[in-house]
Amino acid sequence: MAESPTILVIGPRWVGDMVMAQCLFSALKELHPNAAIDVLAPAWAAPLVKRMPEIRQQIDFPLKPGALEFTHRRRFGRLLRGRYDMAYILPGSWKSALIPFFARIPRRVGHLREMRYGLLTDIVPLPDAVKRRTAQAYFSLAKGGSFRAPHLTVDAGNQAALLDRFGLAPQKFAALMPGAEFGPAKRWPSESYAGLAREFMDKGLKVALFGSKNDRDVTAEIAALARGVVDLAGQTRLEDAIDLIAAARLAVSNDSGLMHVAAGVGTPIVAVYGSTSPENTPPLAERRELVWLHLSCSPCHQKICPLGHRNCLKTLEVGQVAAAAWRLLEFPAAA
Repeated sequence: MAESPTILVIGPRWVGDMVMAQCLFSALKELHPNAAIDVLAPAWAAPLVKRMPEIRQQIDFPLKPGALEFTHRRRFGRLLRGRYDMAYILPGSWKSALIPFFARIPRRVGHLREMRYGLLTDIVPLPDAVKRRTAQAYFSLAKGGSFRAPHLTVDAGNQAALLDRFGLAPQKFAALMPGAEFGPAKRWPSESYAGLAREFMDKGLKVALFGSKNDRDVTAEIAALARGVVDLAGQTRLEDAIDLIAAARLAVSNDSGLMHVAAGVGTPIVAVYGSTSPENTPPLAERRELVWLHLSCSPCHQKICPLGHRNCLKTLEVGQVAAAAWRLLEFPAAA
């Protein structure tokens, strides 16, 4: 291999998965210090990828998520011919391996899945114990190097401007992320988040709610039940959320992309699990608390509770999550 290889990574399409992909990027940089690593990913990911120093540039993925569009993939792959020595394909789908194949990239590394014989040149085994452990699965593609937790850079200037704009002070507020793009089976109820927000405010912490525009209904419910919270859902760009969450004293989140962002900027995190398992996608943070009821029906990994009750989250009490927060904050537990 060339001393300065050019590497194309076919990236994932979820925020949390992209954060966890940095475990692979850092390993590749360790193995190939002079490598130029580019990521092919949806345009929304660019602000996140820019916070990863291992990456030279993002190439915007030109197709709709989930669409085959075989002809377009072939055309796009041909445009990349001669530019890369290696490709790493993170998604497990057959179609995800087409662009590197049509680009004639000499080495195309990935897990087999969907019978991708011929599309891949280097098939990396994926043991059952690792299949659902996303960060470890991505890291395994490097076939060497050290496993490092994600570490996103923070724009101090942008952070200061945002804190001033929203009336927040560093380390004086808690960041709550009550949404989950995957589906409602991952969401702790709004009234529970509101109860937690009131407990934080009683302790003298401000509370800021984070999420995309799709989370506005959820955050509006919380804001109505917990007067005084700062509702930022849909008001911040992804890069803004990164910088603001980095300034929080604590974050509380469902199993979501912003949970992994909080871990990536080093903010202590309480992660709430319901339909998924913390054994598979934990926040890779030094200071964390994982709250999960271990019900017999969980994890189901479904978007909507197949039993129709969502007890894995509805029966999780505010006091249980608050106790985890007090441990991280080193506050005395509520009487």
